Amino acid sequence: MGSRCFQAYVDMVLQGKNPTGDPDVDDIVPQPGTERWNITTSAAEAVPHCDVVLVTVPTPITHDLKPDLSYVAGAGRDVFEAIRKGSNTIVVLESTVYPGVTAQTWHPLIEELGLVIGDDLEIAYCPERFNPGDSAHGVRQVARVIGCSNPEVGEALVSLYSKLTTEDVRYVGKLEVAEAAKVIENVQRDINIALVNELARIFPALDVDVEDVLSAAATKWNFHRYTPGVGVGGHCIPVDPYYMIQRAADVGVPAGLITAARAVNRSMPSHVAGVLGDLMWNAGVPAGEAKVLLLGWSYKAEVGDPRETPAEPLAETLISKGIKVGAWDPHLEANDFPDNVDVITDLSNASGYDMVVLVTAHKACLSIDWQTLAKQMRTPILYDGRRVLDLDDLNQKVGTPLLLVALFEEN
Repeated sequence: MGSRCFQAYVDMVLQGKNPTGDPDVDDIVPQPGTERWNITTSAAEAVPHCDVVLVTVPTPITHDLKPDLSYVAGAGRDVFEAIRKGSNTIVVLESTVYPGVTAQTWHPLIEELGLVIGDDLEIAYCPERFNPGDSAHGVRQVARVIGCSNPEVGEALVSLYSKLTTEDVRYVGKLEVAEAAKVIENVQRDINIALVNELARIFPALDVDVEDVLSAAATKWNFHRYTPGVGVGGHCIPVDPYYMIQRAADVGVPAGLITAARAVNRSMPSHVAGVLGDLMWNAGVPAGEAKVLLLGWSYKAEVGDPRETPAEPLAETLISKGIKVGAWDPHLEANDFPDNVDVITDLSNASGYDMVVLVTAHKACLSIDWQTLAKQMRTPILYDGRRVLDLDDLNQKVGTPLLLVALFEEN
């Protein structure tokens, strides 16, 4: 259950619609009236009828980059208050947390409510694994790990989760092992991305194209290729490292590498905004008069999810420089954008812009009529923020004089 969830999401599920913004799970939501499919926003109504309760709630960070565990605690209380004495209901947390959160957050609540583990309930942890927009690694095709202090319950959950995925499901022992496994998966990705983002800032200064370097290095069998970009987005990679940083601080151990990687990736939108400003200034466009159109706002291609998108800090930095910002994303609604961004719903109305920036490589963004868009622009500059466009081919097709710039190109 997603306790304390948004009513709009509940309404979509009740209609048999997918509320996630990821088309790969469109067929998962049962249609209204399906047998044994019951939807409610009341834990008190649902929990007494359940043998197993899966808790999947947000684990965001606060404005000062600290873990926000209020959803985990709130959902736990909702569930525990509804558990029948002697039912031995299994409650599984799936949200990403640092090692120790499940026990540290839920044990005091369980004790406060007079419940007994092993009699009234059992708690376990099985982290959600899901790659939005990737049909090969959806919820039904990923391996799962389960942590629980009771091995019998752990193995029972292996049997349950094996019905939900075609991949390996493994009991890994205590809660903290599974919790740690999940958080370091995303920490590792953040570190690897930070490395290529830092290299992408170094190599252009050496008059070397970072993409050429990465492609050459990838010819070695054990080189793992990552791609630099405008920034890191989504509700996992930009958030989860702060959970590990906090836990390391709690036990007095420095997390220097994790902290440095996060700083690099967090700085990328601001760095790119500076590059864009310089490009327009060199083209004779004063900052106070400049207009930039962002193509794509979602944090990931083909996904309608704006959470932690690097487009937002990029837009904020540009606006702080006196640059007007518009955005077009066919996967999002108008209310998904900040109020200070001009939302474009029809590209034929996108006129007078000095620069177009490809932020998210949606198929719709890649296949637009570039020639028409260039003619509508005041100062036609195209900045490929994802290095996915064939700029030479575009130059031939567009015809209109167009300054084409690729992210982290050599000078």
